[in-house]
Amino acid sequence: MRLPRLPLLLYSYVATELLAPFFASFIILYSVFFLVRLIPLLEVVLELRIGFADFIRLFCYIFPHMLLYVIPMASMTGVIIGFTRLTNDREILAFKACGISLLRMLPPVVIIAATIATLTGFFSVHLIPAGEQNMKLLMFQLAKEKIDKGLKEKTFTEALGDLVVYVDDIDENDHWHGVYVSDMRDRDQPIITIAKAGRMEAEVKKMMVTIILEDGTLHNAEGVDNQVIRFEKYQLQIPLQAPKTVDGESMDQISRGALTQEQLIQMAERFGPDNKKGIVFLTEYWDRYVMPVGCFILSLLGLPLGLQAGPGKRAVGIPIGLGFFVGFYVVSTTCKVMVEDLVLPLLLGMWLPDIIFALLAIYIFYRVEREYPILPETVQNFLASIFDITIKPILYYLGLFMKWLLHRRTPVEVSDADTIGTKVHANATTKEYHLSQCENYTCSQCTIEFLSPEVAEESGFRPCSYCQTLLNNQKP
Repeated sequence: MRLPRLPLLLYSYVATELLAPFFASFIILYSVFFLVRLIPLLEVVLELRIGFADFIRLFCYIFPHMLLYVIPMASMTGVIIGFTRLTNDREILAFKACGISLLRMLPPVVIIAATIATLTGFFSVHLIPAGEQNMKLLMFQLAKEKIDKGLKEKTFTEALGDLVVYVDDIDENDHWHGVYVSDMRDRDQPIITIAKAGRMEAEVKKMMVTIILEDGTLHNAEGVDNQVIRFEKYQLQIPLQAPKTVDGESMDQISRGALTQEQLIQMAERFGPDNKKGIVFLTEYWDRYVMPVGCFILSLLGLPLGLQAGPGKRAVGIPIGLGFFVGFYVVSTTCKVMVEDLVLPLLLGMWLPDIIFALLAIYIFYRVEREYPILPETVQNFLASIFDITIKPILYYLGLFMKWLLHRRTPVEVSDADTIGTKVHANATTKEYHLSQCENYTCSQCTIEFLSPEVAEESGFRPCSYCQTLLNNQKP
């Protein structure tokens, strides 16, 4: 049996139309995220006085975490923009005229969405935990380097916090000669340590700096007593003082985001999967799989949204897609919190957002494929009525209020030639007349016309509030 030949030319053409806006959206969105994250990075650079190379390393460790949000948004935007262009140029209409349905155009979208979702899953499961761990190690390495740069011969160094260190001479092997240390940690009176030699060792994994002193004396003053202790070897252990937070992440402790999948399972088993302490590790574990699947669903949802454009129609796909994107993350966060509060079962709560939006994507694709509107007419009428009842009056009165404020702040001077002798229109129901400068001059209810304001007032009509202001400004 001969297999049907795949329309590779069609698939490659559709894929090209989608990838171009995807990369453009990716660059734009990533630039926006980069500018938002740049301020906390600059604070770290200024605090630790690090160079350009270390700044690039720090940025690379944060890079995967930023992509977890940028890639899904760029993928959905790329699909929407691609199919919006095809619709506006009537290429979709030409495809349908040739017998090519939306289902026939779906495979390249599925392949691209699946590839992007797989890349997102790789970032979520592997690169983000590794990046957070390495970022913490880098912070403490930079703190150690800051101490090394701060230690100079014949200079009192305060780079160690409450410890003041003075070194008379530092040889080529970084060994100290003639050391003075003042220790003010949790004390009112310092402990003074004087030694002939010393050195400093750093244990990055333990986040600890150790000062090893040799052949010296320790002077401890408490009140009127003074204690002198001679030693051959004395050690001072000092925790490295790295920045407390970088890019919103705590540097003092290992967070859930820095744990691997195996470590998350181990921590959940350690605390117990049936209580709040253990369930948070399981939610983090499943969240790394839920997000890539959500990226795949949102990308497919972009196809029917992109088809909402057309000649003479507004391209509403992108704002609607942004609404779906925000809605997905709101639902996902809500379900995650409910799982952590033991309100929803683990698997149901974590996968519920993907299930909801998958069914929603299938429903929207079904209606668009049959050239129905996304929402049934009854639903559209209901939403329109809700808008007319609630939001439209608010916008109307808000507009009137803004106009009133503008009229008060910038009164218009009107000369006699502008009003007197000029025809005015009047409303028989409200008994108000309007000058030609008034926006109600051409209203549908203003069916009566007078030669001048004086004639209108003699007939029992009065000016509206705005026209009254105009008339008052013309009087001397």
